[in-house]
Order: sequence, then structure tokens, then C-alpha cells
Amino acid sequence: MLNFTLRRILGMIPTLLLISVVCFTVIQMQPGSFLDQYLDDPRVTKETVASITRQLGLDQPMWAQYLTWLKGIVLHGDFGYSFVNGRPVSSLIWERLGWTVFLALLTLIVSWVIAIPLGIYTATNRNGLAATLMNFFGYISLATPDFLVALLLVALVLKAGGTNVGGLFSPEFIDAPWSAAKVRDLLNHLWIPMIAIGLEGVAGLMRQMRASMLDVINQDYVRTARSKGLAPRVVLWRHAVRNAVNPLISLAGLSLPSLISGTIIASIVLNLPTIGPFLYDSLLNKDQYVAMTLLLFSALLLLIGNLLADLALAWVDPRVRYE
Repeated sequence: MLNFTLRRILGMIPTLLLISVVCFTVIQMQPGSFLDQYLDDPRVTKETVASITRQLGLDQPMWAQYLTWLKGIVLHGDFGYSFVNGRPVSSLIWERLGWTVFLALLTLIVSWVIAIPLGIYTATNRNGLAATLMNFFGYISLATPDFLVALLLVALVLKAGGTNVGGLFSPEFIDAPWSAAKVRDLLNHLWIPMIAIGLEGVAGLMRQMRASMLDVINQDYVRTARSKGLAPRVVLWRHAVRNAVNPLISLAGLSLPSLISGTIIASIVLNLPTIGPFLYDSLLNKDQYVAMTLLLFSALLLLIGNLLADLALAWVDPRVRYE
């Protein structure tokens, strides 16, 4: 297992290098550039535009810009500077990374805690009325965009006279030190993004768990366990659920980057201090080093998520071994 882990970690290096080339090429291929705002401004002279171009290094060929960016990352951990405000990209991402990871992990954990039991119930009681209603609710949740759910929840709260909408804190608690009142304010704001972002994940996981359970409960080893006289609860949890959850563990690694970059519109609607809106703004402003770093970060999360999913799968299922 240790050799497998080391090989996977070493294999991430050329993969990330190739992804960095693709990200840089895609960003460079988008129409226009950051300098367009100065070219369209009659108050800015050509000399000023030329000076800004040299300062940003945009007068160099593409390959030179890429190598300069890559050299800064490898040698100094420097991801460049934002064109918009001149601050280091790493500090801008770090400001939003904490809340992004917090919301992503919390949403992932809550989604699993809710979806797995629902998937098991709808599979073992697939002909019941409650299971039918849950499946219908799952279809509706999958078809409803997360930003629409966010807008509906915000409208519902405002119509009921509430004010805890938008962001994670009320204005008076944004810069205030942590206290019991600030935690309560966070909880009052947190349930809307949790439902808006996690609803689709719960529905998807429930459907996947249901399909996996329906496949597993008809396997020979489950029928053999029943014929040996084992208790139904033992057959369900030790034999059926333990094997049915394996495909979901593999999918868990794919959900990490989607929770960060796949909820951009919902994060913008709810004014959340996460990386998603930051990525959108960087693409809109053609802030190339910020956009490239965020895309590379999403790819790194995907690789790490797949590695953790493989290790968790080997831990859950003794039949899986990586040699």
C-alpha cells in the first residue's frame, strides 16, 4: 500500500505539469486580454499601456510567460500576482480557502449522512409509498439548479420576515471576534447554502446508493447469508451495505473539485466568501495568473480526491489491494 501511495503521489507531478500547460493555453486562447480596458479608455496613452504591458510581462511570448510562472511556483512557491489589485495570488486564494474547505467538507459529510440511509431505505422498501415519494423528490432535486434553490430559499426567508440571507454573517459580525453570538449568527446563515449546494448531491448519492443496493441484495453471497440464518440486520449492514457503498467511495473523490468550482452561481447568489465566485471574477477580468492557479488547484483536488478514494476503498473492502 505504501508503494502504491508513493507511486501515485509521484505520478501527480507530470500530470499537474501537463494540466498547467493546458490551463495556460486555454487562458491565453480566450478572446481579449486584461489590457483591453486600458486600450478602450481615451484617457490612457499608448505609452502608459506599453509600460503596463512590460510590468505585467505580457510583452513576452507565451512560452516565456509560462516558464516564468512555472519557475516561480517550483522554486519559490510564487503563483504570480493578480493583475487587478497587484496582490500575490497565493494570499488571495488563502483568504477564501478556509471557508471554501469548510463549506465543501461540511456539505459532503451532511450529504453522505443523509443520502446513504435514504438510498438504503428506498432500495429495501422500493415498493412502498414513502420510498416512491423519496425517489420522486430525488428526481426533482436533480433537475433543479442549485442557484434556483438558493433564490427560492432567500425569497422564502425574506417573505417570512427574516434577514439572515446572503453571506455567512450579518454585517455586525463580519469583522467581530469569535463569540457565542457570532457562532449562532453563522448557524442562522449556514442552513441556506447547505441546502442549496447539498440538495443535488443528496439526491444523486441517494439514487446511486439505491441502484448499488438493488444490485447487491440479489447477489449469491447475500442469499447465502440469509440461508445461513443470519439476522436481517447483519445481512443488510455487514454484507449488502458494505459492498454497495464501494462505488460511492470512488465517486467521493470526484466531488471535491465540483463542490468548489461547480457551485459558482449559487455562491454568487448567496454572496459566499468562497473560491467559486473568485474564479468567475478572474475569468471575467482576464486575470490570467489567478485563473490558472485556481484551475490548477481544482485539478490537484481531483487527484488528491481520487487517491484518498482509492485508499478508503482498500480499507473498506479487503478484496481490493494495490500492489
